[in-house]
Amino acid sequence: MSVAENIDKIKATLPAHVQLVAVSKTKPAELILEAYNHGQRIFGENKVQEMVGKYESLPKDIEWHFIGHLQSNKIKYMIPFVHLIHGVDSFKLLKSIDAEAKKAGRVISCLLQFHIAEEETKFGLSIEEAMEILGSEDFKLLNNVRIAGVMGMATYTEDEQQVRKEFALLKVYFNKLKSNFIVDDPGFKEISMGMSGDYLIAIAEGSTMIRIGSNIFGERNY
Repeated sequence: MSVAENIDKIKATLPAHVQLVAVSKTKPAELILEAYNHGQRIFGENKVQEMVGKYESLPKDIEWHFIGHLQSNKIKYMIPFVHLIHGVDSFKLLKSIDAEAKKAGRVISCLLQFHIAEEETKFGLSIEEAMEILGSEDFKLLNNVRIAGVMGMATYTEDEQQVRKEFALLKVYFNKLKSNFIVDDPGFKEISMGMSGDYLIAIAEGSTMIRIGSNIFGERNY
């Protein structure tokens, strides 16, 4: 199937409130353009240099989402154009994003990444750490970042109940942060969870944003 057909197939399963992030890491510009020409506007990358190169060569109405583990020294390169940073897992990183955004005169939307999986290799905050960040005086001083929601990755397993439980936990965390810290901000609304293998479970558990790579572009790395 073509990229366009793959997008249609996925979108046919999505409720209206769920956004599709096409994970285009390692994929060439021509494949991204194929998706773009079929109406896809949100693309996710996990390497800053690669994303910068694609931003420079592709249409400017693309929304670039950074979905990888972000190093502080790379932030400045993408600050002029990044639309959403999915994986903020420390106050230190949030502070660095704020500092670079201030220089660029932008307010950057970020998602707090939670460790919901049983795998130790996954990055992310605990709910206690997130509440400590949002409740701190230091956080109130950050004027150039906006917390737009939460993000998490489930354990890579065939056990659907395990995956469902982890996604449900992320929804609980989202509700807890919203009711305790961000009651009045309609911009705090994203729950980024679900990838090619588990996105239907994620949607059932409350996802508003799914990150799909291989189901759109195929398995091959270029």
